[in-house]
Amino acid sequence: MYLMMQQPTPEDFFIATGITTTVRYFIKMSFKEIGVKLIFTGEGKDEQGIVESCQGEFAQTIIPGTCVVKVDKRYFRPTEVDLLIGDATKAKNILGWVPELTLQDIVTDMMQSDINLMKKEKFLKDNGYNIHNYFE
Repeated sequence: MYLMMQQPTPEDFFIATGITTTVRYFIKMSFKEIGVKLIFTGEGKDEQGIVESCQGEFAQTIIPGTCVVKVDKRYFRPTEVDLLIGDATKAKNILGWVPELTLQDIVTDMMQSDINLMKKEKFLKDNGYNIHNYFE
């Protein structure tokens, strides 16, 4: 970000790994971080991610057989594209930027951040503080 802001004229830069993956695989990676193995049932608009098993810290709260993710048509793109992949060539050529994190690194960081936030909110709630749920 700093290097972008130092450019003599404003420009748009894509910051991306240059690697593509499916939403399904991204979801599997994310749940695997917390010890959850998912299976997917259905197809297209009827596809769902179901907990097959759970090990570790969340095993008591995440129940096998529970649907934890499903397709929501509100998030469909008006026109679908065959391949979505970020091209950071311009950032590399002008800024000298190259990705330092893998997709797995990003997923791990994202999930750890969410787990920490969840634990903090639970601690506050358990100790009498009001917690606002901005996600409902």
